[in-house]
Amino acid sequence: QVQLVESGGGLVQPGGSLTLSCAASGRTFNNNAMAWYRQAPGKEREFVAAINWRGIRKNYADSVKGRFTISRDNAKNTMNLQMNTLKPEDTAVYYCAAHSGGDWSRLAPVLYWGNGTLVTVSS
Repeated sequence: QVQLVESGGGLVQPGGSLTLSCAASGRTFNNNAMAWYRQAPGKEREFVAAINWRGIRKNYADSVKGRFTISRDNAKNTMNLQMNTLKPEDTAVYYCAAHSGGDWSRLAPVLYWGNGTLVTVSS
């Protein structure tokens, strides 16, 4: 059974940092682009960051550029999202996704979704 499991969410004060992790099991995604998405209460799911299969090419939403860093470890079948200078508007459930193909694009289908981890930014 293929699974993507997110961890690392929690409550953090504005300006704080968190690191989210995504662990894959059941198959490897070394040849797939991986990405993070988030869904805030009452809003649609939106793209946050993506990384290509080699971990060289990275894409970020404008709202997180310069604050978030995506990375992956293909040997461990894991992906991380380092989130710095967090803002209340970053509050959302964050989802890990494995895309079809080695390079990410908005049109590339998502093969698998994780169940999400909640990040709450509040004082």
